Amino acid sequence: MQVTINKLSASDADDYRDLRLEGLSAHPEAFGASWEDESVLSVEDFAERLETNIVFGARRNDTKALVGAVGLRIPTASKTRHKGAIWGMYVRPETRGSGIGAALIKHAVDHIRPMVEEVTIIVGSTNTAAHKLYSKMGFEQYGLERRALKIGQTYYDEVLMALVLHTPSVK
Repeated sequence: MQVTINKLSASDADDYRDLRLEGLSAHPEAFGASWEDESVLSVEDFAERLETNIVFGARRNDTKALVGAVGLRIPTASKTRHKGAIWGMYVRPETRGSGIGAALIKHAVDHIRPMVEEVTIIVGSTNTAAHKLYSKMGFEQYGLERRALKIGQTYYDEVLMALVLHTPSVK
């Protein structure tokens, strides 16, 4: 399957909202956000999110359907702007295993590489497919947050991973 990856804009808000809510509903343990909190947001709210954040989307070339997305966060605070974060990674189930997830991560890393020294990602400890993908892309585990999320009465641990992009020369 051929896809095109581009930065999403306000005009993509309806498709992005559908994709995001699908991910939050199907895999609540995979996201810090919840379907309950985000389902009440309007398409206009999602349009604003896309205008104020870096979110890349993968669209099928044949149908133009949005099949995956990933976000980037680059802090502006002087003590933390050396590292970015990948968030909100989701690929529709029917397209998993086709390389779209790897392509989205590669695109995000290539985009952020000139701006930061390292990039982090958080993955649910039970999400072995995502953990394997991120490890294959060069991310290394540096921590485990126990009971990071609570859904109902169930707790979920999260694996903290990082990819060092470059280290500055020390003077």
